[in-house]
Amino acid sequence: MTTFEPAQENGEPVVTYEVRGPVALVTVNRPKYTNAQNSKVTYALDSAFTQAVDDDAVKVIVLAGAGKHFSGGHDIGTPGRDIDESFDRRAVIWWDHVDKQGVDSRYARESEVYLGMCRRWREIPKPMIAMVQGACIAGGLMLAWSCDFIVASEDAFFADPVVRMNIPGVEYFAHPWQMNPRAAKEFLYTGDRFPAARALALGMVNHVVPRDELEGFVFTMAERIATMPRLGLALAKKAVNQAEDTQGLRVGMDSVFGLHHAAHAHNAEVSTDSLAGLDARSMAATNRAAARDS
Repeated sequence: MTTFEPAQENGEPVVTYEVRGPVALVTVNRPKYTNAQNSKVTYALDSAFTQAVDDDAVKVIVLAGAGKHFSGGHDIGTPGRDIDESFDRRAVIWWDHVDKQGVDSRYARESEVYLGMCRRWREIPKPMIAMVQGACIAGGLMLAWSCDFIVASEDAFFADPVVRMNIPGVEYFAHPWQMNPRAAKEFLYTGDRFPAARALALGMVNHVVPRDELEGFVFTMAERIATMPRLGLALAKKAVNQAEDTQGLRVGMDSVFGLHHAAHAHNAEVSTDSLAGLDARSMAATNRAAARDS
């Protein structure tokens, strides 16, 4: 059985793991940085999910974010950013990115820690519920979309504003499957925040509840699901996932992943870096301004 021993940051684990009856609660624990996802978080999540799968007493997994927000996205500017660190690869068989340059480095890293990990988590054979409050932005979408369904609080909002970086969307490009294609285009073209109510109307979210009822609602649902037979749940999950893949989800992600890296390479060639000169602070300011104007 996997032993969950997450990395620490300022004396706190970057991900916490708790079992409540038949439910494992996995929580990204970087509230100071809106739960921005660095590689330490990615691998801690993977270890926590593996432990939950290995534990026969766990029937359902809930994914949460500590504090005000579910996740502000990938870590592109906190003191804990670890883009230049090596980690043992689990999702894909590829070389280490650290001593490489350009596309050779970025493609290797993002194939593993972003696209590969999210695909790996989508195939977890136990039901997974994303419990979303506050911001679910860019890389945060990838965490929620890897789950089987999403329950959001009324204050939750969803956005993928990376087109502002000349990038066509996050690495786990599930947009046309998570909402209809026209809505996905609006989501990307404008970078606007979709409030929980709109996400519900588009079918991206299963339920929207008051913030103070979110946890209770999710755990009641998880406990109800936990009464179903384990194999039946696993096979039902695989059946739906296979239907999505038959509709082109996996090959669509592969094709967009290439466009994603073409965009990074273009930015590096004509701008100051692969993110078109934008950092976490400037992106946050731009996103806030756009939210005020919308």
